Amino acid sequence: MLTKNLLLLVCLFVAGSYAQSKVSVYIYYESLCPDSAKFINQQLYPAAKQFKDNIDLKFVPFGKSSYRTQGSDTIFDCHHGPNECYGNKVHACALYHIQGNSFQPNNTRDVLILEYVNCLMERAQFQAGEFPGKVCADMHEIHNWDTIEQCANTTEGSSLLKNYGDETAKLQQPLKSVPTVAFRQTFDADNQKLAVENFRAALCKNLKPSPVECRNIPGSAPAVASFALVTLLSVILTRMF
Repeated sequence: MLTKNLLLLVCLFVAGSYAQSKVSVYIYYESLCPDSAKFINQQLYPAAKQFKDNIDLKFVPFGKSSYRTQGSDTIFDCHHGPNECYGNKVHACALYHIQGNSFQPNNTRDVLILEYVNCLMERAQFQAGEFPGKVCADMHEIHNWDTIEQCANTTEGSSLLKNYGDETAKLQQPLKSVPTVAFRQTFDADNQKLAVENFRAALCKNLKPSPVECRNIPGSAPAVASFALVTLLSVILTRMF
Protein backbone atom coordinates (compact mmCIF):
# COMPACT_ATOMS: atom_id res chain seq x y z
CA MET A 1 0.00 0.00 0.00
CA LEU A 2 2.86 2.32 0.92
CA THR A 3 4.53 1.58 -2.39
CA LYS A 4 1.35 2.41 -4.33
CA ASN A 5 0.92 5.68 -2.46
CA LEU A 6 4.53 6.62 -3.09
CA LEU A 7 4.16 5.79 -6.76
CA LEU A 8 1.04 7.95 -6.93
CA LEU A 9 2.89 10.86 -5.32
CA VAL A 10 5.75 10.50 -7.77
CA CYS A 11 3.35 10.46 -10.72
CA LEU A 12 1.62 13.58 -9.43
CA PHE A 13 4.96 15.31 -8.97
CA VAL A 14 6.16 14.40 -12.45
CA ALA A 15 2.87 15.56 -13.94
CA GLY A 16 3.23 18.84 -12.08
CA SER A 17 6.79 19.21 -13.32
CA TYR A 18 5.63 18.91 -16.92
CA ALA A 19 2.47 20.99 -16.50
CA GLN A 20 2.02 23.82 -18.92
CA SER A 21 2.94 27.18 -17.47
CA LYS A 22 2.26 30.56 -19.07
CA VAL A 23 3.31 34.14 -18.45
CA SER A 24 2.31 37.47 -19.97
CA VAL A 25 5.16 39.43 -21.57
CA TYR A 26 4.79 43.08 -22.56
CA ILE A 27 7.22 44.46 -25.15
CA TYR A 28 7.54 48.26 -25.23
CA TYR A 29 9.27 49.19 -28.48
CA GLU A 30 9.56 51.62 -31.42
CA SER A 31 9.05 50.85 -35.11
CA LEU A 32 12.38 52.33 -36.31
CA CYS A 33 14.53 51.63 -33.25
CA PRO A 34 17.60 49.50 -34.14
CA ASP A 35 17.78 48.06 -30.62
CA SER A 36 14.09 47.13 -30.76
CA ALA A 37 14.60 45.44 -34.14
CA LYS A 38 17.64 43.51 -32.95
CA PHE A 39 15.83 42.31 -29.84
CA ILE A 40 12.62 41.31 -31.63
CA ASN A 41 14.34 39.64 -34.61
CA GLN A 42 17.15 37.85 -32.80
CA GLN A 43 15.73 37.05 -29.37
CA LEU A 44 11.99 37.51 -28.98
CA TYR A 45 10.88 35.97 -32.29
CA PRO A 46 12.72 32.62 -32.02
CA ALA A 47 11.86 32.27 -28.31
CA ALA A 48 8.19 33.11 -28.87
CA LYS A 49 7.97 30.45 -31.57
CA GLN A 50 9.65 27.85 -29.39
CA PHE A 51 7.58 28.70 -26.31
CA LYS A 52 4.31 29.53 -28.10
CA ASP A 53 2.25 27.69 -25.47
CA ASN A 54 4.02 29.39 -22.58
CA ILE A 55 3.90 33.04 -23.53
CA ASP A 56 1.08 35.56 -23.75
CA LEU A 57 2.76 38.22 -25.85
CA LYS A 58 1.64 41.85 -25.81
CA PHE A 59 3.26 44.42 -28.12
CA VAL A 60 3.21 48.12 -27.13
CA PRO A 61 4.54 50.20 -30.08
CA PHE A 62 5.23 53.61 -28.55
CA GLY A 63 8.56 53.68 -26.72
CA LYS A 64 10.00 57.10 -25.95
CA SER A 65 7.48 58.95 -28.09
CA SER A 66 5.19 61.61 -26.70
CA TYR A 67 1.92 63.20 -27.76
CA ARG A 68 -0.16 66.30 -27.23
CA THR A 69 -3.69 67.18 -28.23
CA GLN A 70 -4.40 70.12 -30.51
CA GLY A 71 -8.12 70.60 -30.87
CA SER A 72 -9.48 67.30 -32.16
CA ASP A 73 -6.05 66.20 -33.38
CA THR A 74 -3.36 64.24 -31.58
CA ILE A 75 0.19 65.34 -32.42
CA PHE A 76 2.97 62.80 -31.90
CA ASP A 77 6.68 63.43 -31.40
CA CYS A 78 8.57 60.21 -32.01
CA HIS A 79 12.04 59.17 -30.93
CA HIS A 80 13.29 58.55 -34.49
CA GLY A 81 11.28 61.22 -36.27
CA PRO A 82 7.99 61.49 -38.21
CA ASN A 83 8.53 58.28 -40.18
CA GLU A 84 8.59 56.38 -36.93
CA CYS A 85 5.27 57.95 -35.92
CA TYR A 86 3.76 56.49 -39.09
CA GLY A 87 5.46 53.15 -38.43
CA ASN A 88 4.14 53.08 -34.87
CA LYS A 89 0.64 53.69 -36.22
CA VAL A 90 0.99 50.82 -38.68
CA HIS A 91 1.99 48.56 -35.80
CA ALA A 92 -0.88 49.82 -33.64
CA CYS A 93 -3.42 49.32 -36.42
CA ALA A 94 -2.08 45.88 -37.30
CA LEU A 95 -2.30 44.76 -33.68
CA TYR A 96 -5.94 45.86 -33.68
CA HIS A 97 -7.08 44.64 -37.09
CA ILE A 98 -5.17 41.41 -37.79
CA GLN A 99 -7.38 38.35 -37.52
CA GLY A 100 -6.62 34.65 -37.72
CA ASN A 101 -7.21 32.75 -40.95
CA SER A 102 -10.12 30.31 -40.45
CA PHE A 103 -8.99 28.32 -43.50
CA GLN A 104 -5.50 27.87 -42.05
CA PRO A 105 -5.79 26.79 -38.39
CA ASN A 106 -2.07 27.31 -37.80
CA ASN A 107 -2.37 30.96 -38.80
CA THR A 108 -3.96 32.16 -35.59
CA ARG A 109 -4.19 35.83 -34.73
CA ASP A 110 -1.22 35.53 -32.35
CA VAL A 111 0.90 33.73 -34.95
CA LEU A 112 0.14 36.31 -37.65
CA ILE A 113 0.86 39.23 -35.32
CA LEU A 114 4.24 37.77 -34.31
CA GLU A 115 5.21 37.09 -37.93
CA TYR A 116 4.06 40.52 -39.09
CA VAL A 117 5.77 42.49 -36.33
CA ASN A 118 8.99 40.53 -36.83
CA CYS A 119 8.87 41.23 -40.58
CA LEU A 120 8.16 44.95 -40.10
CA MET A 121 11.01 45.34 -37.62
CA GLU A 122 13.47 43.52 -39.87
CA ARG A 123 12.58 45.27 -43.12
CA ALA A 124 12.05 48.77 -41.72
CA GLN A 125 15.74 48.87 -40.81
CA PHE A 126 16.67 48.97 -44.49
CA GLN A 127 15.70 52.68 -44.36
CA ALA A 128 14.92 52.74 -48.09
CA GLY A 129 11.67 53.02 -49.96
CA GLU A 130 8.21 52.80 -48.41
CA PHE A 131 7.47 51.43 -44.97
CA PRO A 132 7.17 47.65 -45.49
CA GLY A 133 3.56 47.36 -44.33
CA LYS A 134 2.19 45.92 -47.56
CA VAL A 135 5.26 43.83 -48.34
CA CYS A 136 5.07 42.08 -44.96
CA ALA A 137 1.30 41.69 -45.23
CA ASP A 138 1.68 39.96 -48.60
CA MET A 139 4.49 37.74 -47.31
CA HIS A 140 2.43 36.45 -44.39
CA GLU A 141 -0.97 36.27 -46.06
CA ILE A 142 -2.53 39.10 -44.08
CA HIS A 143 -5.32 40.03 -46.42
CA ASN A 144 -6.62 43.24 -44.85
CA TRP A 145 -3.64 45.52 -45.48
CA ASP A 146 -5.99 48.11 -46.97
CA THR A 147 -7.81 48.31 -43.64
CA ILE A 148 -4.54 48.61 -41.70
CA GLU A 149 -3.23 51.29 -44.06
CA GLN A 150 -6.44 53.31 -43.87
CA CYS A 151 -6.32 53.08 -40.08
CA ALA A 152 -2.70 54.31 -39.98
CA ASN A 153 -3.59 57.35 -42.08
CA THR A 154 -6.67 58.42 -40.12
CA THR A 155 -7.69 59.41 -36.61
CA GLU A 156 -8.26 55.74 -35.83
CA GLY A 157 -4.52 55.12 -35.94
CA SER A 158 -3.86 58.21 -33.83
CA SER A 159 -6.36 57.04 -31.24
CA LEU A 160 -4.86 53.55 -31.07
CA LEU A 161 -1.32 54.93 -30.78
CA LYS A 162 -2.40 57.39 -28.08
CA ASN A 163 -3.78 54.45 -26.09
CA TYR A 164 -0.41 52.71 -26.37
CA GLY A 165 1.23 55.90 -25.14
CA ASP A 166 -1.02 55.90 -22.08
CA GLU A 167 -0.25 52.22 -21.51
CA THR A 168 3.48 52.94 -21.71
CA ALA A 169 3.16 55.81 -19.23
CA LYS A 170 1.50 53.47 -16.73
CA LEU A 171 4.64 51.32 -16.74
CA GLN A 172 7.22 54.13 -16.67
CA GLN A 173 7.00 57.83 -17.34
CA PRO A 174 9.22 58.47 -19.12
CA LEU A 175 10.26 55.06 -20.41
CA LYS A 176 13.91 54.57 -19.48
CA SER A 177 15.05 52.32 -22.31
CA VAL A 178 13.84 50.81 -25.57
CA PRO A 179 13.04 48.01 -25.83
CA THR A 180 11.63 47.44 -22.35
CA VAL A 181 10.42 43.97 -21.38
CA ALA A 182 7.91 43.60 -18.56
CA PHE A 183 6.73 40.23 -17.32
CA ARG A 184 3.17 40.38 -16.01
CA GLN A 185 3.12 44.08 -17.01
CA THR A 186 5.43 44.87 -14.08
CA PHE A 187 8.83 46.47 -14.54
CA ASP A 188 11.71 44.77 -12.76
CA ALA A 189 15.28 45.99 -13.31
CA ASP A 190 16.82 42.52 -13.00
CA ASN A 191 14.31 41.00 -15.40
CA GLN A 192 14.89 43.85 -17.85
CA LYS A 193 18.67 43.45 -17.82
CA LEU A 194 18.47 39.70 -18.30
CA ALA A 195 15.72 39.90 -20.94
CA VAL A 196 17.59 42.23 -23.29
CA GLU A 197 20.74 40.11 -22.95
CA ASN A 198 19.10 36.67 -23.02
CA PHE A 199 15.33 36.72 -23.40
CA ARG A 200 15.02 32.95 -23.34
CA ALA A 201 16.72 32.78 -19.95
CA ALA A 202 14.52 35.57 -18.59
CA LEU A 203 11.41 33.82 -19.86
CA CYS A 204 12.42 30.53 -18.24
CA LYS A 205 13.14 32.35 -14.99
CA ASN A 206 9.55 33.61 -14.97
CA LEU A 207 7.86 30.34 -15.94
CA LYS A 208 6.76 28.20 -13.01
CA PRO A 209 6.76 25.28 -13.32
CA SER A 210 9.63 25.48 -15.75
CA PRO A 211 8.94 23.62 -19.03
CA VAL A 212 11.23 20.94 -20.43
CA GLU A 213 12.63 23.38 -23.02
CA CYS A 214 14.21 25.41 -20.22
CA ARG A 215 16.34 22.61 -18.85
CA ASN A 216 19.41 23.41 -20.91
CA ILE A 217 19.38 27.07 -19.85
CA PRO A 218 22.54 27.74 -17.81
CA GLY A 219 21.66 28.82 -14.30
CA SER A 220 17.99 27.90 -14.57
CA ALA A 221 17.70 26.78 -10.96
CA PRO A 222 14.04 25.70 -10.97
CA ALA A 223 14.58 23.49 -13.99
CA VAL A 224 17.76 21.97 -12.59
CA ALA A 225 16.12 21.29 -9.22
CA SER A 226 13.05 19.77 -10.83
CA PHE A 227 15.13 17.52 -13.07
CA ALA A 228 17.33 16.44 -10.16
CA LEU A 229 14.35 15.56 -7.97
CA VAL A 230 12.63 13.59 -10.72
CA THR A 231 15.86 11.70 -11.32
CA LEU A 232 16.30 10.95 -7.60
CA LEU A 233 12.74 9.68 -7.26
CA SER A 234 13.18 7.51 -10.33
CA VAL A 235 16.30 5.90 -8.79
CA ILE A 236 14.46 5.25 -5.52
CA LEU A 237 11.54 3.61 -7.33
CA THR A 238 13.88 1.47 -9.39
CA ARG A 239 15.56 0.15 -6.26
CA MET A 240 12.23 -0.49 -4.55
CA PHE A 241 11.02 -2.62 -7.43
